Amino acid sequence: MLDAVIRAFRLPDLRQKLLFTLVMLGLFRLIAHIPVPGVQPDAVKAIFEQQALLGMLDMFSGGAMTSFSIAAMGVYPYITATIIMQLLQPVFPQLRELAREGEAGRLKVAQYTRLLTVPLAALQAYAQGQLLRNAGTSVQVLQDFDLFNRETFLPTLSIICTLTAGTMFLVWIGELITEKGIGNGISIIIFGGIVGRLPDTIGRTVAGEVDLGSGLARLAVLAGLALVMIAAIVYMNEGQRRIQVQYAKRIRGNRVYGGTSTYIPLRVNSAGMIPLIFATSIMLLPGTIATYLQGVPGPLGTVSDWTLLVLDADSPGYWGAYFVLVVAFTFFYTDVMFNQQNLPENLQKQGGFIPGIRAGRSTADYLTGVVRHITLGGALFLGILAILPYLAGQVFSLSGPAAPQSGFTLTLSTAGMLIVVGVILDTMKQLEAQLMMRDYEGFIP
Repeated sequence: MLDAVIRAFRLPDLRQKLLFTLVMLGLFRLIAHIPVPGVQPDAVKAIFEQQALLGMLDMFSGGAMTSFSIAAMGVYPYITATIIMQLLQPVFPQLRELAREGEAGRLKVAQYTRLLTVPLAALQAYAQGQLLRNAGTSVQVLQDFDLFNRETFLPTLSIICTLTAGTMFLVWIGELITEKGIGNGISIIIFGGIVGRLPDTIGRTVAGEVDLGSGLARLAVLAGLALVMIAAIVYMNEGQRRIQVQYAKRIRGNRVYGGTSTYIPLRVNSAGMIPLIFATSIMLLPGTIATYLQGVPGPLGTVSDWTLLVLDADSPGYWGAYFVLVVAFTFFYTDVMFNQQNLPENLQKQGGFIPGIRAGRSTADYLTGVVRHITLGGALFLGILAILPYLAGQVFSLSGPAAPQSGFTLTLSTAGMLIVVGVILDTMKQLEAQLMMRDYEGFIP
């Protein structure tokens, strides 16, 4: 890995791409520290120490949400819009056909995704403002935040517009990185936010203990667990089932085409981190609604109090529900994405077939069965990985003054680990592909 980076810096064009990526990451970290006017940063930090469910949103913003900066929402609305567009393609045939029209169709779908991001970002900005406003802390988090009050309408609208503009600015930076830098820009933005929080997390872990030895011991346990998680993520992400495909011979004029044998690589974990995002969003929604209704007299208040009790991030019920949702969404998302690829039809058009399997419906049933069979392992892996922070906290009794259970959960964020490892692997593959196009030494015997 280091050798590839060193070789890339020796080539002027690749060096320019790498430097451009680093400059854009630096710009992202800069705006992540510019707070929204009228916010009380100390009160926001106190809320995040009390509510662990907000950790996912803070992770996608790279820690910018704890200070409620102009980049507080990160690229989370864009990710939500991307997922919605992917799920809508099987529902609307016109959208599915548009996505299959090559580069022009993909650009059109990307434009629709950006347009959908704007209202989603505005809704999330308002929801986050309401959540922080009704958090119940002794210090008022947001001043003059009420969209339905004549006196506070303009200040509230300015905060919503500021947060929405911050999200779209990050999306623009991510697309610039994809176009002129190395790797997927949106993923690198999220990666930069997670890595940017790492020094602060390590400092809190060590400094929060009574003595230095206890802090270092806690840090060593966290580092060991992180290494185990990284090794498991790499193993599962690179794991695949290879389905042999044979192409029939075709004669065109005096030339013979086909007759070759290749394989279809079906990944064990083709869903990536998406099921974790789905599951966390579902777990966040009831708690957010219950926060608004907490203290209301009557059945609504009782149900809200019960919901907040069940969805407590330190309770076994919360983590059990989280595990089930992650497994279920892994199967759901994998089926949706596999059906969109339409592999059986593409094989039949290209004259390919799986030995021993009839073309058409039989091939589709066979591939679907294989995908669901290997997805079982990937789904259980993601489910166990999702609840690993809670299990580790129970086994090693790491809930103390320096790292309460919520803090420990955020420290070992499984979604964060998946993103970091996945982005590194993807970026290094792209970097090696760029080097291979410019350096042919490896092909010379």
